[in-house]
Amino acid sequence: MSTTLPATHAARNASTQPFWRRMLAHASFPRKPARKAPTERDWKAIEGLLADAAQGGDGEAAARDRMVRLLDFHTAADDAGKQRLFKHLTDVHAPDTGRIGQAIDRYLAAADANTRSLAETQLRDALDTPRIQILSQCNLLPDGVHALVRMRADLIRLDPRGEQFAPLDRDLVRLFHDWFDVGFLELTRIGWGSPAALLEKLIQYEAVHEIKSWTDLRNRLDSDRRCYAFFHPRMENEPLIFVEVALLRDVANSVQTLLDESQPTLDPATATVAVFYSISNAQAGLKGVSLGEFLIKRVVEQLMREYPRLRTFITLSPLPGFTRALARTLDTEEGVARIPASVAPLLKGATDGQSRIDTAVAAAQAGTDAPPAKDIRRWLTGECARYLLTDKRGQHPLDPVARFHFANGASLAQIHWMADTSARGLRQSAGLMVNYLYRLDEIDTNHDAYARDGSLAASSEVKRQLGRTNGTSRRRT
Repeated sequence: MSTTLPATHAARNASTQPFWRRMLAHASFPRKPARKAPTERDWKAIEGLLADAAQGGDGEAAARDRMVRLLDFHTAADDAGKQRLFKHLTDVHAPDTGRIGQAIDRYLAAADANTRSLAETQLRDALDTPRIQILSQCNLLPDGVHALVRMRADLIRLDPRGEQFAPLDRDLVRLFHDWFDVGFLELTRIGWGSPAALLEKLIQYEAVHEIKSWTDLRNRLDSDRRCYAFFHPRMENEPLIFVEVALLRDVANSVQTLLDESQPTLDPATATVAVFYSISNAQAGLKGVSLGEFLIKRVVEQLMREYPRLRTFITLSPLPGFTRALARTLDTEEGVARIPASVAPLLKGATDGQSRIDTAVAAAQAGTDAPPAKDIRRWLTGECARYLLTDKRGQHPLDPVARFHFANGASLAQIHWMADTSARGLRQSAGLMVNYLYRLDEIDTNHDAYARDGSLAASSEVKRQLGRTNGTSRRRT
């Protein structure tokens, strides 16, 4: 790929990786203000402010002033202060159960349609928590939506299991589902000519394949590459989620090849395959708010309009939980019994499941003759098929990436051996990656089957790989 850089970017690319990371941490983004523990006087003021906000009715100017003070308080507070604020919102500004009970009684006692309709409205109002009344006023501020997203990111960080502040979190998610409805979002292509601050955010937020330099970023934004993001009109130049796409003539089977800066640039007008190789959620505070499925569909529509020769829309996806799940399996008798007879002797010295995986992968990479590398490959790709298609929680796959694509109506098309040989790829997936195929005439059918009973669409090749694990056993000695 072409790596000619504007002088300003080329100069920065010459710096070393550690310096690059320091630059992003200290120069490109505003420094965080020092956190402090709120005083009891501060708490008295903020609790009164919240009570007034829950009551409302004193005009927009007063509401704006309260929200500025509330958000400033949250930003300045240390973690203990943030937790106390979240607990106050959770416990003190909960629904009025007495009011809800009375509204239910009125609804049940309604004698005619008009009375019942009025009682239904009153019940709906009673179910709206004071928290909703308070938090929704953040929308009055220019930066209020973004500030509330950052507040939820703090909540998730401080209560990752959702055990302390679940009611508050549910109210925030409810607001965000309304505020971040796909109809309000703007799909924007990000290119090399985009503002430098936005390009730096791509580097900061990239969650799948680390962007290592300016030339790496330039390569991902070249003429045969695309990057699209959703933006909210109240969060200017702040991507919510973005996807990186390669326009190719063949399905990609290696992310290292896909990202190789020395590869020739393809005329995008001749491309027949669009490979989605990275989808990154940029806002931790929007966890659980579904945006990715709409992003993929909108990007497919955009690409089809721009490049009518495109026929295949497919991913090259990681398996973030594969080796962890396989290691647990290999710590059981059933898992050990599925190791091929030709591979088992190599793993005798391994003491646990993870060391068995590491030993097998190292041997395959070295091209060891005994056992043949192809036997290790067949075994691990089969175990991967089993992991993706049969390892479930309820009716949903354990693997989060698989859950996402199956729910969107994709099918599991291929499993690729040594498709990600980075340290991270070897650690989390033994170097394996997979293609999820978005066949436009099957998306709705696949989505409906998954939603109905958890059915997973897969190619005949993947099903054969799964079948090999069902028939694999080795003689015990």
